[in-house]
Amino acid sequence: MLSVEEARRRILSGVNRLPAEITPIEDAQGRVLANPLLARLSQPPFASAAMDGYAIRAMDAAQDVSFRVIGQSAAGTPFAGCLGERQAVRIFTGAIVPADADKVIPQEFASREGDDVRFAALPSSPFVRALGLDFGLGDVILEAGHQLDAAAIGLAAAANHRQLSLVRRPRIAILATGDEIVPPGAIRSDGQIHSSSLYAVRAACLAAGADVINLGIARDERALLAQRFTAAIAIPADVMITLGGASVGDHDLVQETFARAGGELGFWRISMRPGKPLIFGTAGSLRLLGLPGNPVSSYVCCWLFVLPLIRALLGLASEPKLCLARLSADLPANDEREDYLRARLVSDPHGTITATAFSRQDSSLQSVLASANGLILRPPHAPAARAGEICSVLPLST
Repeated sequence: MLSVEEARRRILSGVNRLPAEITPIEDAQGRVLANPLLARLSQPPFASAAMDGYAIRAMDAAQDVSFRVIGQSAAGTPFAGCLGERQAVRIFTGAIVPADADKVIPQEFASREGDDVRFAALPSSPFVRALGLDFGLGDVILEAGHQLDAAAIGLAAAANHRQLSLVRRPRIAILATGDEIVPPGAIRSDGQIHSSSLYAVRAACLAAGADVINLGIARDERALLAQRFTAAIAIPADVMITLGGASVGDHDLVQETFARAGGELGFWRISMRPGKPLIFGTAGSLRLLGLPGNPVSSYVCCWLFVLPLIRALLGLASEPKLCLARLSADLPANDEREDYLRARLVSDPHGTITATAFSRQDSSLQSVLASANGLILRPPHAPAARAGEICSVLPLST
């Protein structure tokens, strides 16, 4: 059996970033820039007032001297004239500072009577935002590979970008298999259960930035599985995820059917718990990840293999982000398989993480998985660990 690290290395081997596509800025949340983003203007595009007050020439500034107010400059309605000696323009935050002015006296320092204004104090700050204070025309404001959040999207809009060149979302086709599963809401026959892995893995892929094509549920019939493989290749999907049928029992048909559909199998067993029976294969540019049908196993495998593959296709760092935590209770020695224990991670005000493994670790317990926000990694043959010892954990957050 392969180690988790070697399996992930093989899955990611040869993966290149997907091509770019032009996308409206409204649809850019969470997307990845394909190219450096250059400013199409300087920001601010003119010298502007940082405060409400009066614009004057700094050379005329003198305490308790009367200035003549000759006009006003508001945001979007600039003052068109010129300032002379001891003249002032009433100005508002964000408005253009008149060409001859280089200082704004905030209104709280001003005392005005009619068109005359005096200043009780003269702050040292000019309260003027210079042309290009934030960024200049042609500046690289965001690097290629930047994953856009709300602040970055606002920056792109301020730099006058209506559309952005973004990495295409990976197309992920998901298929659940098995005679024993039916969709939520459907009537179950004896021995059947509602499909859950399909929806959990789909949600994780969407959160990671993929487009997901739901191929539904296929019974354990070779012809039906072959049709779904053909459909995934025709889309064309970048990745096909199957859920269930990953082992070698009489009803585990994914390996056989994928091979008959022209796929090339890479491996199908990993030295880990949960999630040992995982298939990896390729069919042209399509990558197949056959996850176990067990809901917890499929979810853990999704975090360890599917999400890194999605990130690699987006050109992002693909290695799972492990961190260190302190155990809250003793753990027994581990066997030959790498173990991933569902756990609750809690950070104290100093940033120290405490990890508490749930007492029940059966891989069918979805209520435990839903309560977990991390996985404790136990290496193969790890000795017993005491409370207070340091361990590696994988936070379950996108």
